[in-house]
Amino acid sequence: MTNQRLTDVIAAVDKINQQDPNKEEFQGKNYAKEYLYSMRMSVMLDKYWPDSDEYLKIAVRAQHIKRWHIPRINFPQGKEGYLLWRKELGIYHAQLAAQLMLDQGYSEHEAQLTANIIKKEKFKRNHDAQTLEDVACLVFLSHYFDAFAKKHEEDKIISILQKTWKKMSARGHEIALKLKLPDHLANLVNKALS
Repeated sequence: MTNQRLTDVIAAVDKINQQDPNKEEFQGKNYAKEYLYSMRMSVMLDKYWPDSDEYLKIAVRAQHIKRWHIPRINFPQGKEGYLLWRKELGIYHAQLAAQLMLDQGYSEHEAQLTANIIKKEKFKRNHDAQTLEDVACLVFLSHYFDAFAKKHEEDKIISILQKTWKKMSARGHEIALKLKLPDHLANLVNKALS
């Protein structure tokens, strides 16, 4: 049995993310960057948390919805500016996802549940928000880590890996340790965890 509301919200998220002017090539094909990211997020969730409820499924798909709308350049340089940008993005993504849910007949309560997952507030105590964090970290390691590692010094890479590891649950750690990473990336992970 299909859940038409869920199908329609996912389609609405995808329609917005397919408008991303930023492109990424994958397997010889050009994709809207945030659309590709959202697809990777859903694939990761379905692979390791197949019994997730619809609110988490929507949150995972909409985590970066229309991310290009609030550019990083609009905020001060440095860590403080970066954190401000991330906070504003989280609020924006949560509000937009909640509105799409309301448009498809979800209740205010259901839309708020999903918004709270996306904002990842107190994620160590919110199981679904923790799962969203795990999925995001695993997608980073699987799809974006190599490009990131090529741009940064080893010390910074190891520091980021250690911060990423702290955000993950025991289940996330277990999955991450089984990922098939190229040797040079696996070595960086081993250094970060030693």
